[in-house]
Amino acid sequence: MSAPKTKKTAAKKYDYDAIVIGTGPGGEGSAMKLAKAGKRVAVIEKYRDIGGGCTHWGTIPSKALRHSVTQLIELKNNSLFTKHYPQHESFTFADVLRHTEQVIGKQVKMRSSFYNRNNCTLHFGEASFVDNHSIKVKSADGSIETITAQDIIIATGSRPYHPEDIDFNSPNVYDSDTILSLDYQPQHIVIYGAGVIGCEYASIFRGLGVKTDLVNTRDRLLSFLDAEMSDALSYHFRNSGMILRHDEEYQKVESSKDGVVIHFKSGKKMKADCLLYANGRTGNTDLLNLQSVGLKPDSRGQIAINEHYQTAVENIYAVGDVIGYPSLASAAYDQGRIAANLIITGEGKRHLIKDIPTGIYTIPEISSVGKTEQMLTQQKVPYEVGRAQFKDLARSQILGSDVGSLKILFHRETKEILGIHCFGERAAEIIHIGQAILEQEGDGNTIEYFAHTTFNYPTMAEAYRVAALNGLNRLF
Repeated sequence: MSAPKTKKTAAKKYDYDAIVIGTGPGGEGSAMKLAKAGKRVAVIEKYRDIGGGCTHWGTIPSKALRHSVTQLIELKNNSLFTKHYPQHESFTFADVLRHTEQVIGKQVKMRSSFYNRNNCTLHFGEASFVDNHSIKVKSADGSIETITAQDIIIATGSRPYHPEDIDFNSPNVYDSDTILSLDYQPQHIVIYGAGVIGCEYASIFRGLGVKTDLVNTRDRLLSFLDAEMSDALSYHFRNSGMILRHDEEYQKVESSKDGVVIHFKSGKKMKADCLLYANGRTGNTDLLNLQSVGLKPDSRGQIAINEHYQTAVENIYAVGDVIGYPSLASAAYDQGRIAANLIITGEGKRHLIKDIPTGIYTIPEISSVGKTEQMLTQQKVPYEVGRAQFKDLARSQILGSDVGSLKILFHRETKEILGIHCFGERAAEIIHIGQAILEQEGDGNTIEYFAHTTFNYPTMAEAYRVAALNGLNRLF
């Protein structure tokens, strides 16, 4: 473990102690930690409202859309409502966007209050480096001001990757940001890119009854997941009527007012009302003038950092999507706090937890923490599996949501929990029960904890007891 770089700059009067560029989770985590420690903090936001891409185009909008669509699906599948209160009108993408806009508004109001309460100075405009202590801010009206600080944290996030040979100004060609401006109900959509974002939007559109083709450039969905979880998602996508096309790459995209035609390298062609391109993201670094401080991002706009989130310039830090993996809002917030703590204390003792949970808000949800079966097999770890099927849980039967399962991987000899994988509604919530035990030291993180704990009944949490007993019964 390397020690953090020590400050070599002589004491000097600056406008602020720290400047944070960006108000997404990484920027907010940094700014709040610094401000609560008594630091004078300036925060720069390019957009008209705080919150960053997470609030306005990414995490919050897509999850709010998903929630609305999930409720519609539940309503359609509930015979009580369909029999006695039949719905004669269908809901469109524009309809469910209204709920999303309300959530975004609440988030902006709440998060703005954080900055105000903690006396952070907000500057709205485009930030660019003058030198390693000075930032130029260009506001919407063209006026320019320069502010200075001892330390600077880059938390500018990322945006959808745009290949040069696709015209995103064409009608009916969207990315995961601009899809929120879709003002009509397509009959058929092609989603190119089957990563987390592509899979989530495929769930949303298929849930609205839109004919959906999901094009995957790889051989299976979300290959970083435990294979059983990935296979379950593929099955339910196909069962919903979605078309999955693996190992395909586009050759060219033709767009007109009537729709799009995608030509593939395999020789296939597809026509649809619109295309959602969701294959990769790019760090928002192109306008920062990083060359003026000797920093050079990689081909995807990402900045290299050490384990303390310091760049090659000792007083400049970077957190969140702009540094790449794990590209999670939850991790970005913690990264911001860790970088701020180093600025405050000069000590680099804090780090992200080892096992960061993954939440994928498809329909149904997937959430995982720890090792997969494939990892453990490759590492020759003697593990066993405990499973609980949601269809067997009383609470799941009451909810009418019997799709899904919980899987616990544990060491055959020590019974230490090695990984937890959940597929089904509320998976991203359910996973945290297991995560809390997984993170315990010593004998506190064995599967026997779940077997000996009394859970509320009926609950989804009871799946842990069922899975634990199932796994322990496999031992001999």
